[in-house]
Amino acid sequence: MRQGPLAGRYVAVAAMVMLALIPYLALSAALGPLTPIIGKQLHMSAQTLSLSSGLANAAYALGTVLAVQFAQHFPQRRMLLGYAALLVVGSILAAAAQDPGMYITGRVIQGLCTSLLLIAAVPPLAIGYPANKLRDTAVIMNMCIFGAVALGPFVGGLQAQSHAWRPLFWIIAAISIAALVLAVLTFEDSPAANPDSPTDLPAIALAGIGCVAAFFGASELTSHRFLNPEAVLPLFGGLAAIVILVIYQYRAKRPLLTIRTMLTSSMPVAGIAVALFAAAASVSATVLTAAALDGRYSPVHIGILYLPELAGAVITSVALGLVITKRSMHYLPLVGMVLLAAGIVVFRIHVPSSQPLTLLGSGLTGIGLGATVAPALFVAGFSLPSANLQRVFAIVELFRAVAAFMVAPIFVHLAVNVGSSADAGTGIALWIGLGLAVGGAVIGVALYALSGARPQTPDLDRFLAGESPAWYSPPLLARLRKGTITTRVATESAD
Repeated sequence: MRQGPLAGRYVAVAAMVMLALIPYLALSAALGPLTPIIGKQLHMSAQTLSLSSGLANAAYALGTVLAVQFAQHFPQRRMLLGYAALLVVGSILAAAAQDPGMYITGRVIQGLCTSLLLIAAVPPLAIGYPANKLRDTAVIMNMCIFGAVALGPFVGGLQAQSHAWRPLFWIIAAISIAALVLAVLTFEDSPAANPDSPTDLPAIALAGIGCVAAFFGASELTSHRFLNPEAVLPLFGGLAAIVILVIYQYRAKRPLLTIRTMLTSSMPVAGIAVALFAAAASVSATVLTAAALDGRYSPVHIGILYLPELAGAVITSVALGLVITKRSMHYLPLVGMVLLAAGIVVFRIHVPSSQPLTLLGSGLTGIGLGATVAPALFVAGFSLPSANLQRVFAIVELFRAVAAFMVAPIFVHLAVNVGSSADAGTGIALWIGLGLAVGGAVIGVALYALSGARPQTPDLDRFLAGESPAWYSPPLLARLRKGTITTRVATESAD
C-alpha cells in the first residue's frame, strides 16, 4: 500500500485535521463585521450575502451524508486528498472573487469540503491510534470546531478595522493549502469500507433537498417576513424532507446512516438532544448579543469582548481530555448546559449588555457550548461499536448544523420584528434561548432516568479494538416500557 513519508504519525495527521477544519468554521464566525465591506466591493445586497451563507451552510450539512456514502465505495484516504484539493479551490475562488457568483461558489465549496473532511478524517484519528491518544483527539476536535468559531468574531473585527476582507480570505486559502500538503504527506492508502453496500440515492436526495430548501428559506428571512411564502414554504418543506430522511433511514433494511440503532438507545438520543438544544440556544447568546452592540463599539472592540468564548473553548477542551476516560464524562454535558443557561441569563440582565456583563456572559457561554456538543457527541459514539463512529459523527453534525446555522437567521429575524425595538426583540430571543438550554438539560436527564442509564467508565480498549461499545446503553425509555409491560401483565392476570 502506498504511503506518504509522515503516514501514521499522530502529530502530523492531527495537524492535517486541524488545518482542514479551521478555515470554514473560523471564517463563517468572522463574516459578521465583514459583510458590509464584501457587499460593497462585490455589489452584493444583504439578501444575497445571507443567501451565500445559507447555501454554504446547506453544503456543510449535506456533506456529512455524502462523506458516509463515498466512504463505503471509494478508498477513503484518496477521497480525503480530493476533498482537501477541492477545499483549496473553493478558498481561492472566494478570496479572488470578482462577482457574486464566484464568491458564492467558493463559499459553497468550502462548506461542502469542510464537512467531507470532518467525517472522513476525524473518526480515523479517534479510533486509529492507541487509547492514550484519544484524549488528544478530543481536545483537538473541540478546539477545531468551537475554538475556531470562538476566535472568529475577533479575527473578523480585526480585519474589518482595516476596511478590507481579502487578506483574511487569502490567509484561509493558505491554511487550506497547508492542509492539502499534510494530507499528501500523511497519505496511507486504504480500501473502501463496504464496496458491496447499495448506493442510497434516496437518502442523498432527501438530504440535499432538505438542507438546500431549509437553509434557503431561512436566508430569505433577511428581506421577507416569516410567513412570506418565499421564506416559510422552503423552510418548512426542507425540514419536512429531513424528517422524512430520518424516518426512511430508520425503516430501511440496509440504511446509509445508523438512525435505527441510535434512536432506540438511550445515551445516543440523550447526546443528540443535548447537542441540538445547545447549538440552537448558543445562537441567541452570541449572534444576537453581538449584533446589539453593533454601532456602539468598533468591530475589533466587539471581538475583544467575545474573546472569553475562546478561553471557554480552551478550558472545556482540556476538561474533555481529562474526563473522556472516566465516568464523569457523562456529567460534562449537563454542566455545560447549566453554564450556557447562566451565560444567557447574564446577557439578559441588560440588552445591550455592558462590557463587564458581555465579558462574563461570553465566557460562560463559551464554556457551556464547549462542554456540551463535543462531549455529547462522544457519549453517543461510545454507545455503539467503533465501526459506527463515522456514521454517528455524521448524524450528530447534520443535526447540529441544522440547529445552529439555520436557527441563527430565524433568531435575527425574530429580534428585529418582535417587540417594540431591536433590543426588546433580542431580549425575547434570549428568553427563548434560555428555555432551549434549560429544556435540553431536562430532556437529557429525563432520558437517562427513564431509560435506566447510568454513568459508566468507558472501556476504550475494547471499543477501539471493535469488540464492543465503550459502555452499555440501555434501550430508550426502558424503565417506562418495563413499567407499562408489568402493568399490562398484571391486568391480564387479574382478568
